[in-house]
Amino acid sequence: MAAVAPPLLTALVGPTAAGKSALGLRLALAQGGEIVSCDSLQVYRGLDVGSAKPTIEERRRVPHHLVDVVDPDEPFSAADYGRRGRETLASIRERGVPPLVVGGTGLYLRALLHGLFEGPSRDDALRGRLEAMAARYGEARLHRRLAQVDPDSAARIEPADRIRVVRALEVFHKTGRPLSGHHRAGAEPLRGFEVRYLGLAPSRDALRTAIEVRTRRMLAEGLVEETRTLIERYGPELRPLQSIGYRQAAAVVRGALRVDEAQRDIVKETMRYAKRQMTWFRHQEQVAWCADAAEAEAIATRWHAERS
Repeated sequence: MAAVAPPLLTALVGPTAAGKSALGLRLALAQGGEIVSCDSLQVYRGLDVGSAKPTIEERRRVPHHLVDVVDPDEPFSAADYGRRGRETLASIRERGVPPLVVGGTGLYLRALLHGLFEGPSRDDALRGRLEAMAARYGEARLHRRLAQVDPDSAARIEPADRIRVVRALEVFHKTGRPLSGHHRAGAEPLRGFEVRYLGLAPSRDALRTAIEVRTRRMLAEGLVEETRTLIERYGPELRPLQSIGYRQAAAVVRGALRVDEAQRDIVKETMRYAKRQMTWFRHQEQVAWCADAAEAEAIATRWHAERS
């Protein structure tokens, strides 16, 4: 008797604003599937506009998992995502439904599909020296130091995300090996699925246009007001507010930026982030890259038909 092939899991990846969410929704509707979000902001309740979270209507049409998982002041790590994501995939498999993992947070995807290196215990003395360097010379200098020893981690971590920059440097100094190398080695890969990676990689001009359109829409739909509400409830130091979009909106709330200045800065920083995402994915996985959604949809449809 021939062995039964494991169910197909399609991971739809690519830079922010490339159109992954819309394509994922169409594929899930066509295949009768369910979506597992792979986005480090969409896990937080209350971060709706700035995370481009799927609407209530979209979530009614297709189940979306790992959206609105925790409050924004609760800790939630890539390891937490990997654990919950695997539980979700096991449940989807039991129901015989095709899963689509959709999103651009590379480390979350790695945690889900490959497992994560847990890392050495924290070294407070080393962290203190690194924090002092950032305080004296600026976060950009600390990030450049990370880029020298671990360019892959530097590509996916924003310079402003000091906590993660410090942790990546801490791992390098304590183990003699970059954090990205540990992650590539993985821990315990996901079993029970055949994983295929499908990527959206629009041209730079097309991506910039999409980012500009999305940024204008977010501001029109209340990004600044949403940020003000979050600050009033949780305080200005809330970690998710350090992300692109919320960081600029918080500056508008403080009176440090005008809305038009915030819009320009969001576009600029999002383009930089998209470049880091592409660097990450091109180094990490064997992805079938597509220039547009139509090409990607045709490939995904063929994959699904082959398994039906």
